[in-house]
Amino acid sequence: MEACLGRLLPDAHVSPERLHQAMRYAVLGGGKRVRPLLVFAAGDVTHAPPERLEIVAAALEMIHAYSLVHDDLPCMDDDTLRRGKPTTHIEYDEATALLVGDSLQSLAFQLLAEFVVADDASTQLKMVGILAHAAGSRGMAGGQAIDLASVDKALSVPELEMMHIHKTGALIRAAVQMGALAGQPASEKHLKALDQYAKWVGLAFQVIDDVLDAEGNTATLGKTAGKDAKDNKPTYVGIMGISGARQFAFELKDKAESALAELGDSAHRLGDIGRYIVERKF
Repeated sequence: MEACLGRLLPDAHVSPERLHQAMRYAVLGGGKRVRPLLVFAAGDVTHAPPERLEIVAAALEMIHAYSLVHDDLPCMDDDTLRRGKPTTHIEYDEATALLVGDSLQSLAFQLLAEFVVADDASTQLKMVGILAHAAGSRGMAGGQAIDLASVDKALSVPELEMMHIHKTGALIRAAVQMGALAGQPASEKHLKALDQYAKWVGLAFQVIDDVLDAEGNTATLGKTAGKDAKDNKPTYVGIMGISGARQFAFELKDKAESALAELGDSAHRLGDIGRYIVERKF
């Protein structure tokens, strides 16, 4: 993915150089690449060609990277460290960071328009719609709006789940859906099983993020540890405690694995990723 992203991003020496340098800074050289992993693993289920999957994965990773750049801005979460290095607005400036996010979002959709990533145009158009929905007000951006509005408020577990189904889960679900659609046609039953898996694993990802923020350290995480508590944000740890949140994450992982039972051995990589998500240390 690093090589693919490096190839698809604008060259740092192409005008406007500073913007293109900042785009590459925001995307390359870090990150767990969980969404690309999910794209490729879901593509295994439908025997999708790798050359299609890498384009889909790159588009999702660019949307994810743009969201991190914007989340870190002073008007949002106001953070100075991401992936072990200064956030984009610190390394460059706020205006450049804003344009980086705008440009990465546009480039993601440009990739889905320029490359063949599905067997037919209608499926490819459906994939564009999935990504747009996941990134917009009823997905990731909407989840961030709820997050900002929830500071200093006590949320119930269902309310917290609703926020993170949008903020974190929407793009994870899109990764699984789009990876599967890049291959051979799948039954509605199998597509529903994949979406159920993605729903549970997306929530588990956020629960473990909350745990790591509470008990991890800045050097290991690559971002400022303990910031959720400092900013008085509602978290699973705040509601359940660290041990309760960890247990909840494993319960969600088990639900995700149960959803995969319908798909047999073709989904074993998705199962591996689910286990990685709840066992990760950063």
